[in-house]
Amino acid sequence: MKKRWTLSLSVAAFTVVLGGCNTEMGSDEPANSDREEETASIQFVEDTQVEASNPAASPALATNRGETIVVGLQEPGGVFTPYFNTSGYDGNVQAVMFPPLVDIDENGEPFGRLAENWNVSDDELTFSYTLREGLTFDDGRPFTTEDVAFTITLLYDPSYPGSTDITETNLVGGLDYKDGDADEITGITIVDERTIEFELEEPNARALTMLGGQVLSKAYYGEEYEKGNLDYISDFHLRPVGAGPFTFEAYNPGEEIRFTSNEHYYKGEPEADAFIYRTTEGDSQQFFQTGELDYGTFAADQDNFDMLQSLEFADINLYTSSNYSYIAFNHESDIFKDANVRKAFNYGFDRQTYVDIRFQGFAQVANVPVSPVSWAYTDEIEGFPYDPEEAERLLEEAGWVEGSDGIRERDGEKLRVYFFTTEASGASDVLVTRLQEDYQRIGIDLQIEQMDFNALLARVDNGDHDLVSFSTTMQPDPHIGVQAFHSDHTGNTFRGYKNEEVDARIDAAVAVSDLDARAESYHELYEALEEDPPMILLNYNKVLSATNARVQGFEPNGFRGISLSLEDLQVVDVAE
Repeated sequence: MKKRWTLSLSVAAFTVVLGGCNTEMGSDEPANSDREEETASIQFVEDTQVEASNPAASPALATNRGETIVVGLQEPGGVFTPYFNTSGYDGNVQAVMFPPLVDIDENGEPFGRLAENWNVSDDELTFSYTLREGLTFDDGRPFTTEDVAFTITLLYDPSYPGSTDITETNLVGGLDYKDGDADEITGITIVDERTIEFELEEPNARALTMLGGQVLSKAYYGEEYEKGNLDYISDFHLRPVGAGPFTFEAYNPGEEIRFTSNEHYYKGEPEADAFIYRTTEGDSQQFFQTGELDYGTFAADQDNFDMLQSLEFADINLYTSSNYSYIAFNHESDIFKDANVRKAFNYGFDRQTYVDIRFQGFAQVANVPVSPVSWAYTDEIEGFPYDPEEAERLLEEAGWVEGSDGIRERDGEKLRVYFFTTEASGASDVLVTRLQEDYQRIGIDLQIEQMDFNALLARVDNGDHDLVSFSTTMQPDPHIGVQAFHSDHTGNTFRGYKNEEVDARIDAAVAVSDLDARAESYHELYEALEEDPPMILLNYNKVLSATNARVQGFEPNGFRGISLSLEDLQVVDVAE
C-alpha cells in the first residue's frame, strides 16, 4: 500500500498543501535593500499564553451549556477504529477514546499512560510493559495483556489494510505470521494479565511507542477474528469501545460527534459530563465568538491574536507545532537528479523574506526536518541562506547556461519546472509569487499548475510533478519526519531519492533508545541532507488556540495537541 508521508494525531495540526495560482513573471527583481525595508519591522513572535481579561464576558450560549465542552473539528471520515483510518480527523476522534500504553509528553519524551512502567533490556531486544492495575474498557470489561497481544497480531495480519507498518518494530515471528503459515507471533509473551514482553530481531527505538500504542479489546473487536480476514472490523468503526476519558455516544455527520464521561477511566471519571467535536461547516472564528465553541484553533497571525484578545473571555495559547512545511523535489525528474541543482533551488529562494511576509513573525525558517520543540533539533545547521550568486554558480556547473531570453538551457532544453498547488488563496499566493520572482532572477521558468487536492495527490503519485509543497502533521518522533528519505520507503512524495549515507544515518538514529545518542545521529543525518537535499524546507509552524475561560484544563502542545488535556477538563463559574 502506498503511504503518504503524514501522521495525524491531534485537532491542532492538520495542514495540507500550500496553494497557489498562475502569476505573470515580473521583469524586475527587488533589490536586497528593498527586501530589507519590506521586512524591517517584522519581529519573531515567541510562544506565549495570555489569560482572559474578563472571563465574565463569556457568551450566554457557552455558559448555559453547563458541563458540556465543545471543540471544533473538520468532518472526519467515520472510521473510529485505531489503525484503520485514512483521515487524520478520525485520529482526533480516536484519541478521545483510545489512550496508548506509552504516550508522548510536551517535550516529545515518552511517559507511561495505560502502562504503569516499561523496561528495555540492555541489548534493546526485549521490551516489557506492565499495565496499570485495574484497567477496564469503557464497556466495563477488563483490559489485560491479552488485548495488547491481540492488537499487535491484528497489525501483523496479512489482510491488515491500514497504514501502520508494524513490521518496523522487527518483532520476532512477526513476518512469519504475516507472510507465512505461523498461527501465532513467537516474539509475543504474555507473562500475566498485567505484564507482556516483546522480543525483537534488531533494536528499534520506535518499538517502544509502536508496541505500546492504542489497544483494541479482544473480547469486543476479536470475537469474529480469523487470520486473513479483517473485513468484519468495518462493522465496528462507528461503534468504538475504548478506555479513554470519554465514551463514544453518537456521530451525526455534518453536525457533531458526542462523547460522555467514562466512569471506568483509570484516573477517575472526568469532571466534564460531555465532550463534543462540532463538525458543522462554517466560520470557526464566529463559532468561538458567539460561544458555540469552547475551544478552537486559528491561523497564527497578528490579526487573529488581536481579535482573540479583544474578546476578553478567551484564554490564548500560541505554541510551536512539531510539524514543518516543505517543497518536495521529484527525484525521478532528470532536472533534479543532480544534487547541485537541488542545492541551487534552495540557495535561489529567499525563504526568510517569504516567511516574514507570509507569517509576519508567527513562523520561522526551517533548516532541519524536525521542529525546534523536539529533542532532536539543532540550530547548528546553517541550511541554505539566500544566495542567488551561489545558485547561479551551481546551475552553471550543472550545465544550465543562460539563454537569450534569460531562461537557462541545457542541451536545447529550457530550465522549466512545474509546481503543483491546490486552489489559490491569499496565503499561498505569497509563496508562488516569491518563488517565481526569485527563480526568474537566476534563470528558472517556474510554471504553476493548480488543481484540487485529490487531483494533486493522484498526479504526485504518478510522478507528473517537478515540485510540490506539503506540510507534515505533528511529529511525535523525529523518525516520522525523515523516514521518507530512506531508499526503502514506499511513499511517492520523494520518489527516486536514494542516498546510502542518508539511509545509514536514519537507521542509526532508530537503532538505540537513548535520546542523546539518537539526537547525535539525527544531527549527523541533517549534515548529510545538506549535501544531498531531498527538498526545500520552508518553515516551522505555530498554532494559535483559544479557550473560553469557562473551561479549565486545556494545555495543548506541539506533539499531541489537546489529547493529553481531555481528562483534566472542567467547567468553572465565570459569573461576576
